[in-house]
Amino acid sequence: MAEMMQFDLVSPERRLASVQASEVQIPGAEGDFTAMALHAPVITTLRPGVLKVVTASGTDEYLVTGGFAEVGTAGTSVLAERAYAKADLTPALLEELVKEANLQRDASNTDAAAKYADDLVAASAQITG
Repeated sequence: MAEMMQFDLVSPERRLASVQASEVQIPGAEGDFTAMALHAPVITTLRPGVLKVVTASGTDEYLVTGGFAEVGTAGTSVLAERAYAKADLTPALLEELVKEANLQRDASNTDAAAKYADDLVAASAQITG
């Protein structure tokens, strides 16, 4: 059995997870990566995407819209701008998140806003697929 580590996922509204995990798949701003016990320490920003947490009872998925991840040898903490458990996502909520991202893209007309909107659309498709 794989070594376990502490995993915490929090957003400004609430704590979504505090579990022992064997791995956490993180949508980092520079690319996806997997954190495991004894991982070298790293702090990274998040892009919109699907965060997957593997525990003894299975895999849990969360949609995150951004934030930060801190990975260390003993555990991983994710501080998300917004985060939603897959079970809590509805088509209406996903549509609203994508609409907000598209409005932000149109208002700012920057590459970063366009990438954010594209990443959110891709994450929405991934988590509902």
